[in-house]
Amino acid sequence: MYIKDIFAKNETVISLEVFPPKAQVPLEDVLPAVQTLAETKPAYMSVTYGAGGGNTANALEVASAIQNDFGVTALAHLTCIGATRDAILEILDNFKARNIRNILALRGDFPKDVPFDKDSMEYKYAYQLIREIKAYGGFCVGGACYPEGHVENPNKEKDIDNLLYKIEAGVDFLVTQLFFDNNMLYSFLYRLAAKNINIPVTAGIMPVTSGNSIKRMCAMSGATLTPKFRAMVDKFGDKPDALRQAGIAYATEQIIDLISNGVRRIHIYTMNKPEIAGKILENISSIIH
Repeated sequence: MYIKDIFAKNETVISLEVFPPKAQVPLEDVLPAVQTLAETKPAYMSVTYGAGGGNTANALEVASAIQNDFGVTALAHLTCIGATRDAILEILDNFKARNIRNILALRGDFPKDVPFDKDSMEYKYAYQLIREIKAYGGFCVGGACYPEGHVENPNKEKDIDNLLYKIEAGVDFLVTQLFFDNNMLYSFLYRLAAKNINIPVTAGIMPVTSGNSIKRMCAMSGATLTPKFRAMVDKFGDKPDALRQAGIAYATEQIIDLISNGVRRIHIYTMNKPEIAGKILENISSIIH
């Protein structure tokens, strides 16, 4: 099923994100967790894609298992940094052969500590990849958006204008970068409405259950930490069990507030932890139904 058709039902939609193992790690190390997550019956599951295509094969296998073995609609991430047109078309052929019909089209991150000629790239922006996928045909295509602005863009208002390139290229829906302050999303949605952008937006929620990952995630995403969130980390950062419980509660509260304020599409970044996602889904089971 196309994800745009899932959204057209105007129901509350809960989706999950997983990541494939690295190229040198056996697929069997990840698939059991992915299957357990699939058994919670999300509307769809997305599969991340390594920068530069380092785990392309594993990402394809995980997405295929979700779609064809576990009975859940798969959303395959696809990045275009450093990719040639021929390589992208080959990947699209592989997706099509595996009955994967939904793609999240991303620029991706530049490789670190490796010489990289940005001027030689065939795809410099995500909207160019979106245009390529749409020209190929047969896919529902999502794109990324940034409630607090892209970390590389000093002009945050320009991010809204940049979304217009993706929309003109034919993107069907958007998924937000993680955020911890719901007011950032509400402000972002208001600014979209002011620009007459009414494309479906899914709110990306990251349950933070490890103190070591917080700074790294915020640096990558540009997400602001609320005073409430900081207090939680300060209090429980050195107590893993307590932080895990508090992180689940914080994410649950975020989702309840979003749904209460009319946000009907929630995407949970699971980090391949079924027990974390399961607790959150249990907490909101009556709310989403």
